[in-house]
Amino acid sequence: MTTKDEKPIVKLGLHNLKAAPDSHRNRKRLGRGPGSGTGKTSGKGHKGSKARAGHHGPGGGKPHFEGGQMPLTRRLPKRGFTNPFRVENQIVQLDALNDMEGTEVTTESLLAAGMIRKNKGPAKVLASGELTRAVTLRGIKVSATVRDRIVAAGGRVEE
Repeated sequence: MTTKDEKPIVKLGLHNLKAAPDSHRNRKRLGRGPGSGTGKTSGKGHKGSKARAGHHGPGGGKPHFEGGQMPLTRRLPKRGFTNPFRVENQIVQLDALNDMEGTEVTTESLLAAGMIRKNKGPAKVLASGELTRAVTLRGIKVSATVRDRIVAAGGRVEE
């Protein structure tokens, strides 16, 4: 399988994973005496906000804080409106009903078939593709075109 020049191909797995050479550097050990070079103040200088734990100087602090300047999020005008009562329907394509088992289509059967998700809003069937068999829809929203196509295929829609 392999010649003298080639190395055998080794399958990669969790048992033989290791980091690339020189890819890991030890952490800087601060406050370990004067000989270490980072003893006493541990490279933070004397006092001041940047010497404190959890400092709020450059590189730390509140996100969006602009040093007392009026933040961008407050300078820009606010526009629009978000309707808290908006209902987002879960879309089911008409031709997907061909693949379902049984002739009765309900919210529970759509959940079982994995076409909709629980607690993500009501299902609504939209006209995409053709229906090849008669089905009965119970308690599911439909568009006007879907209603006509289901009746044409010999099915019915019950609210």
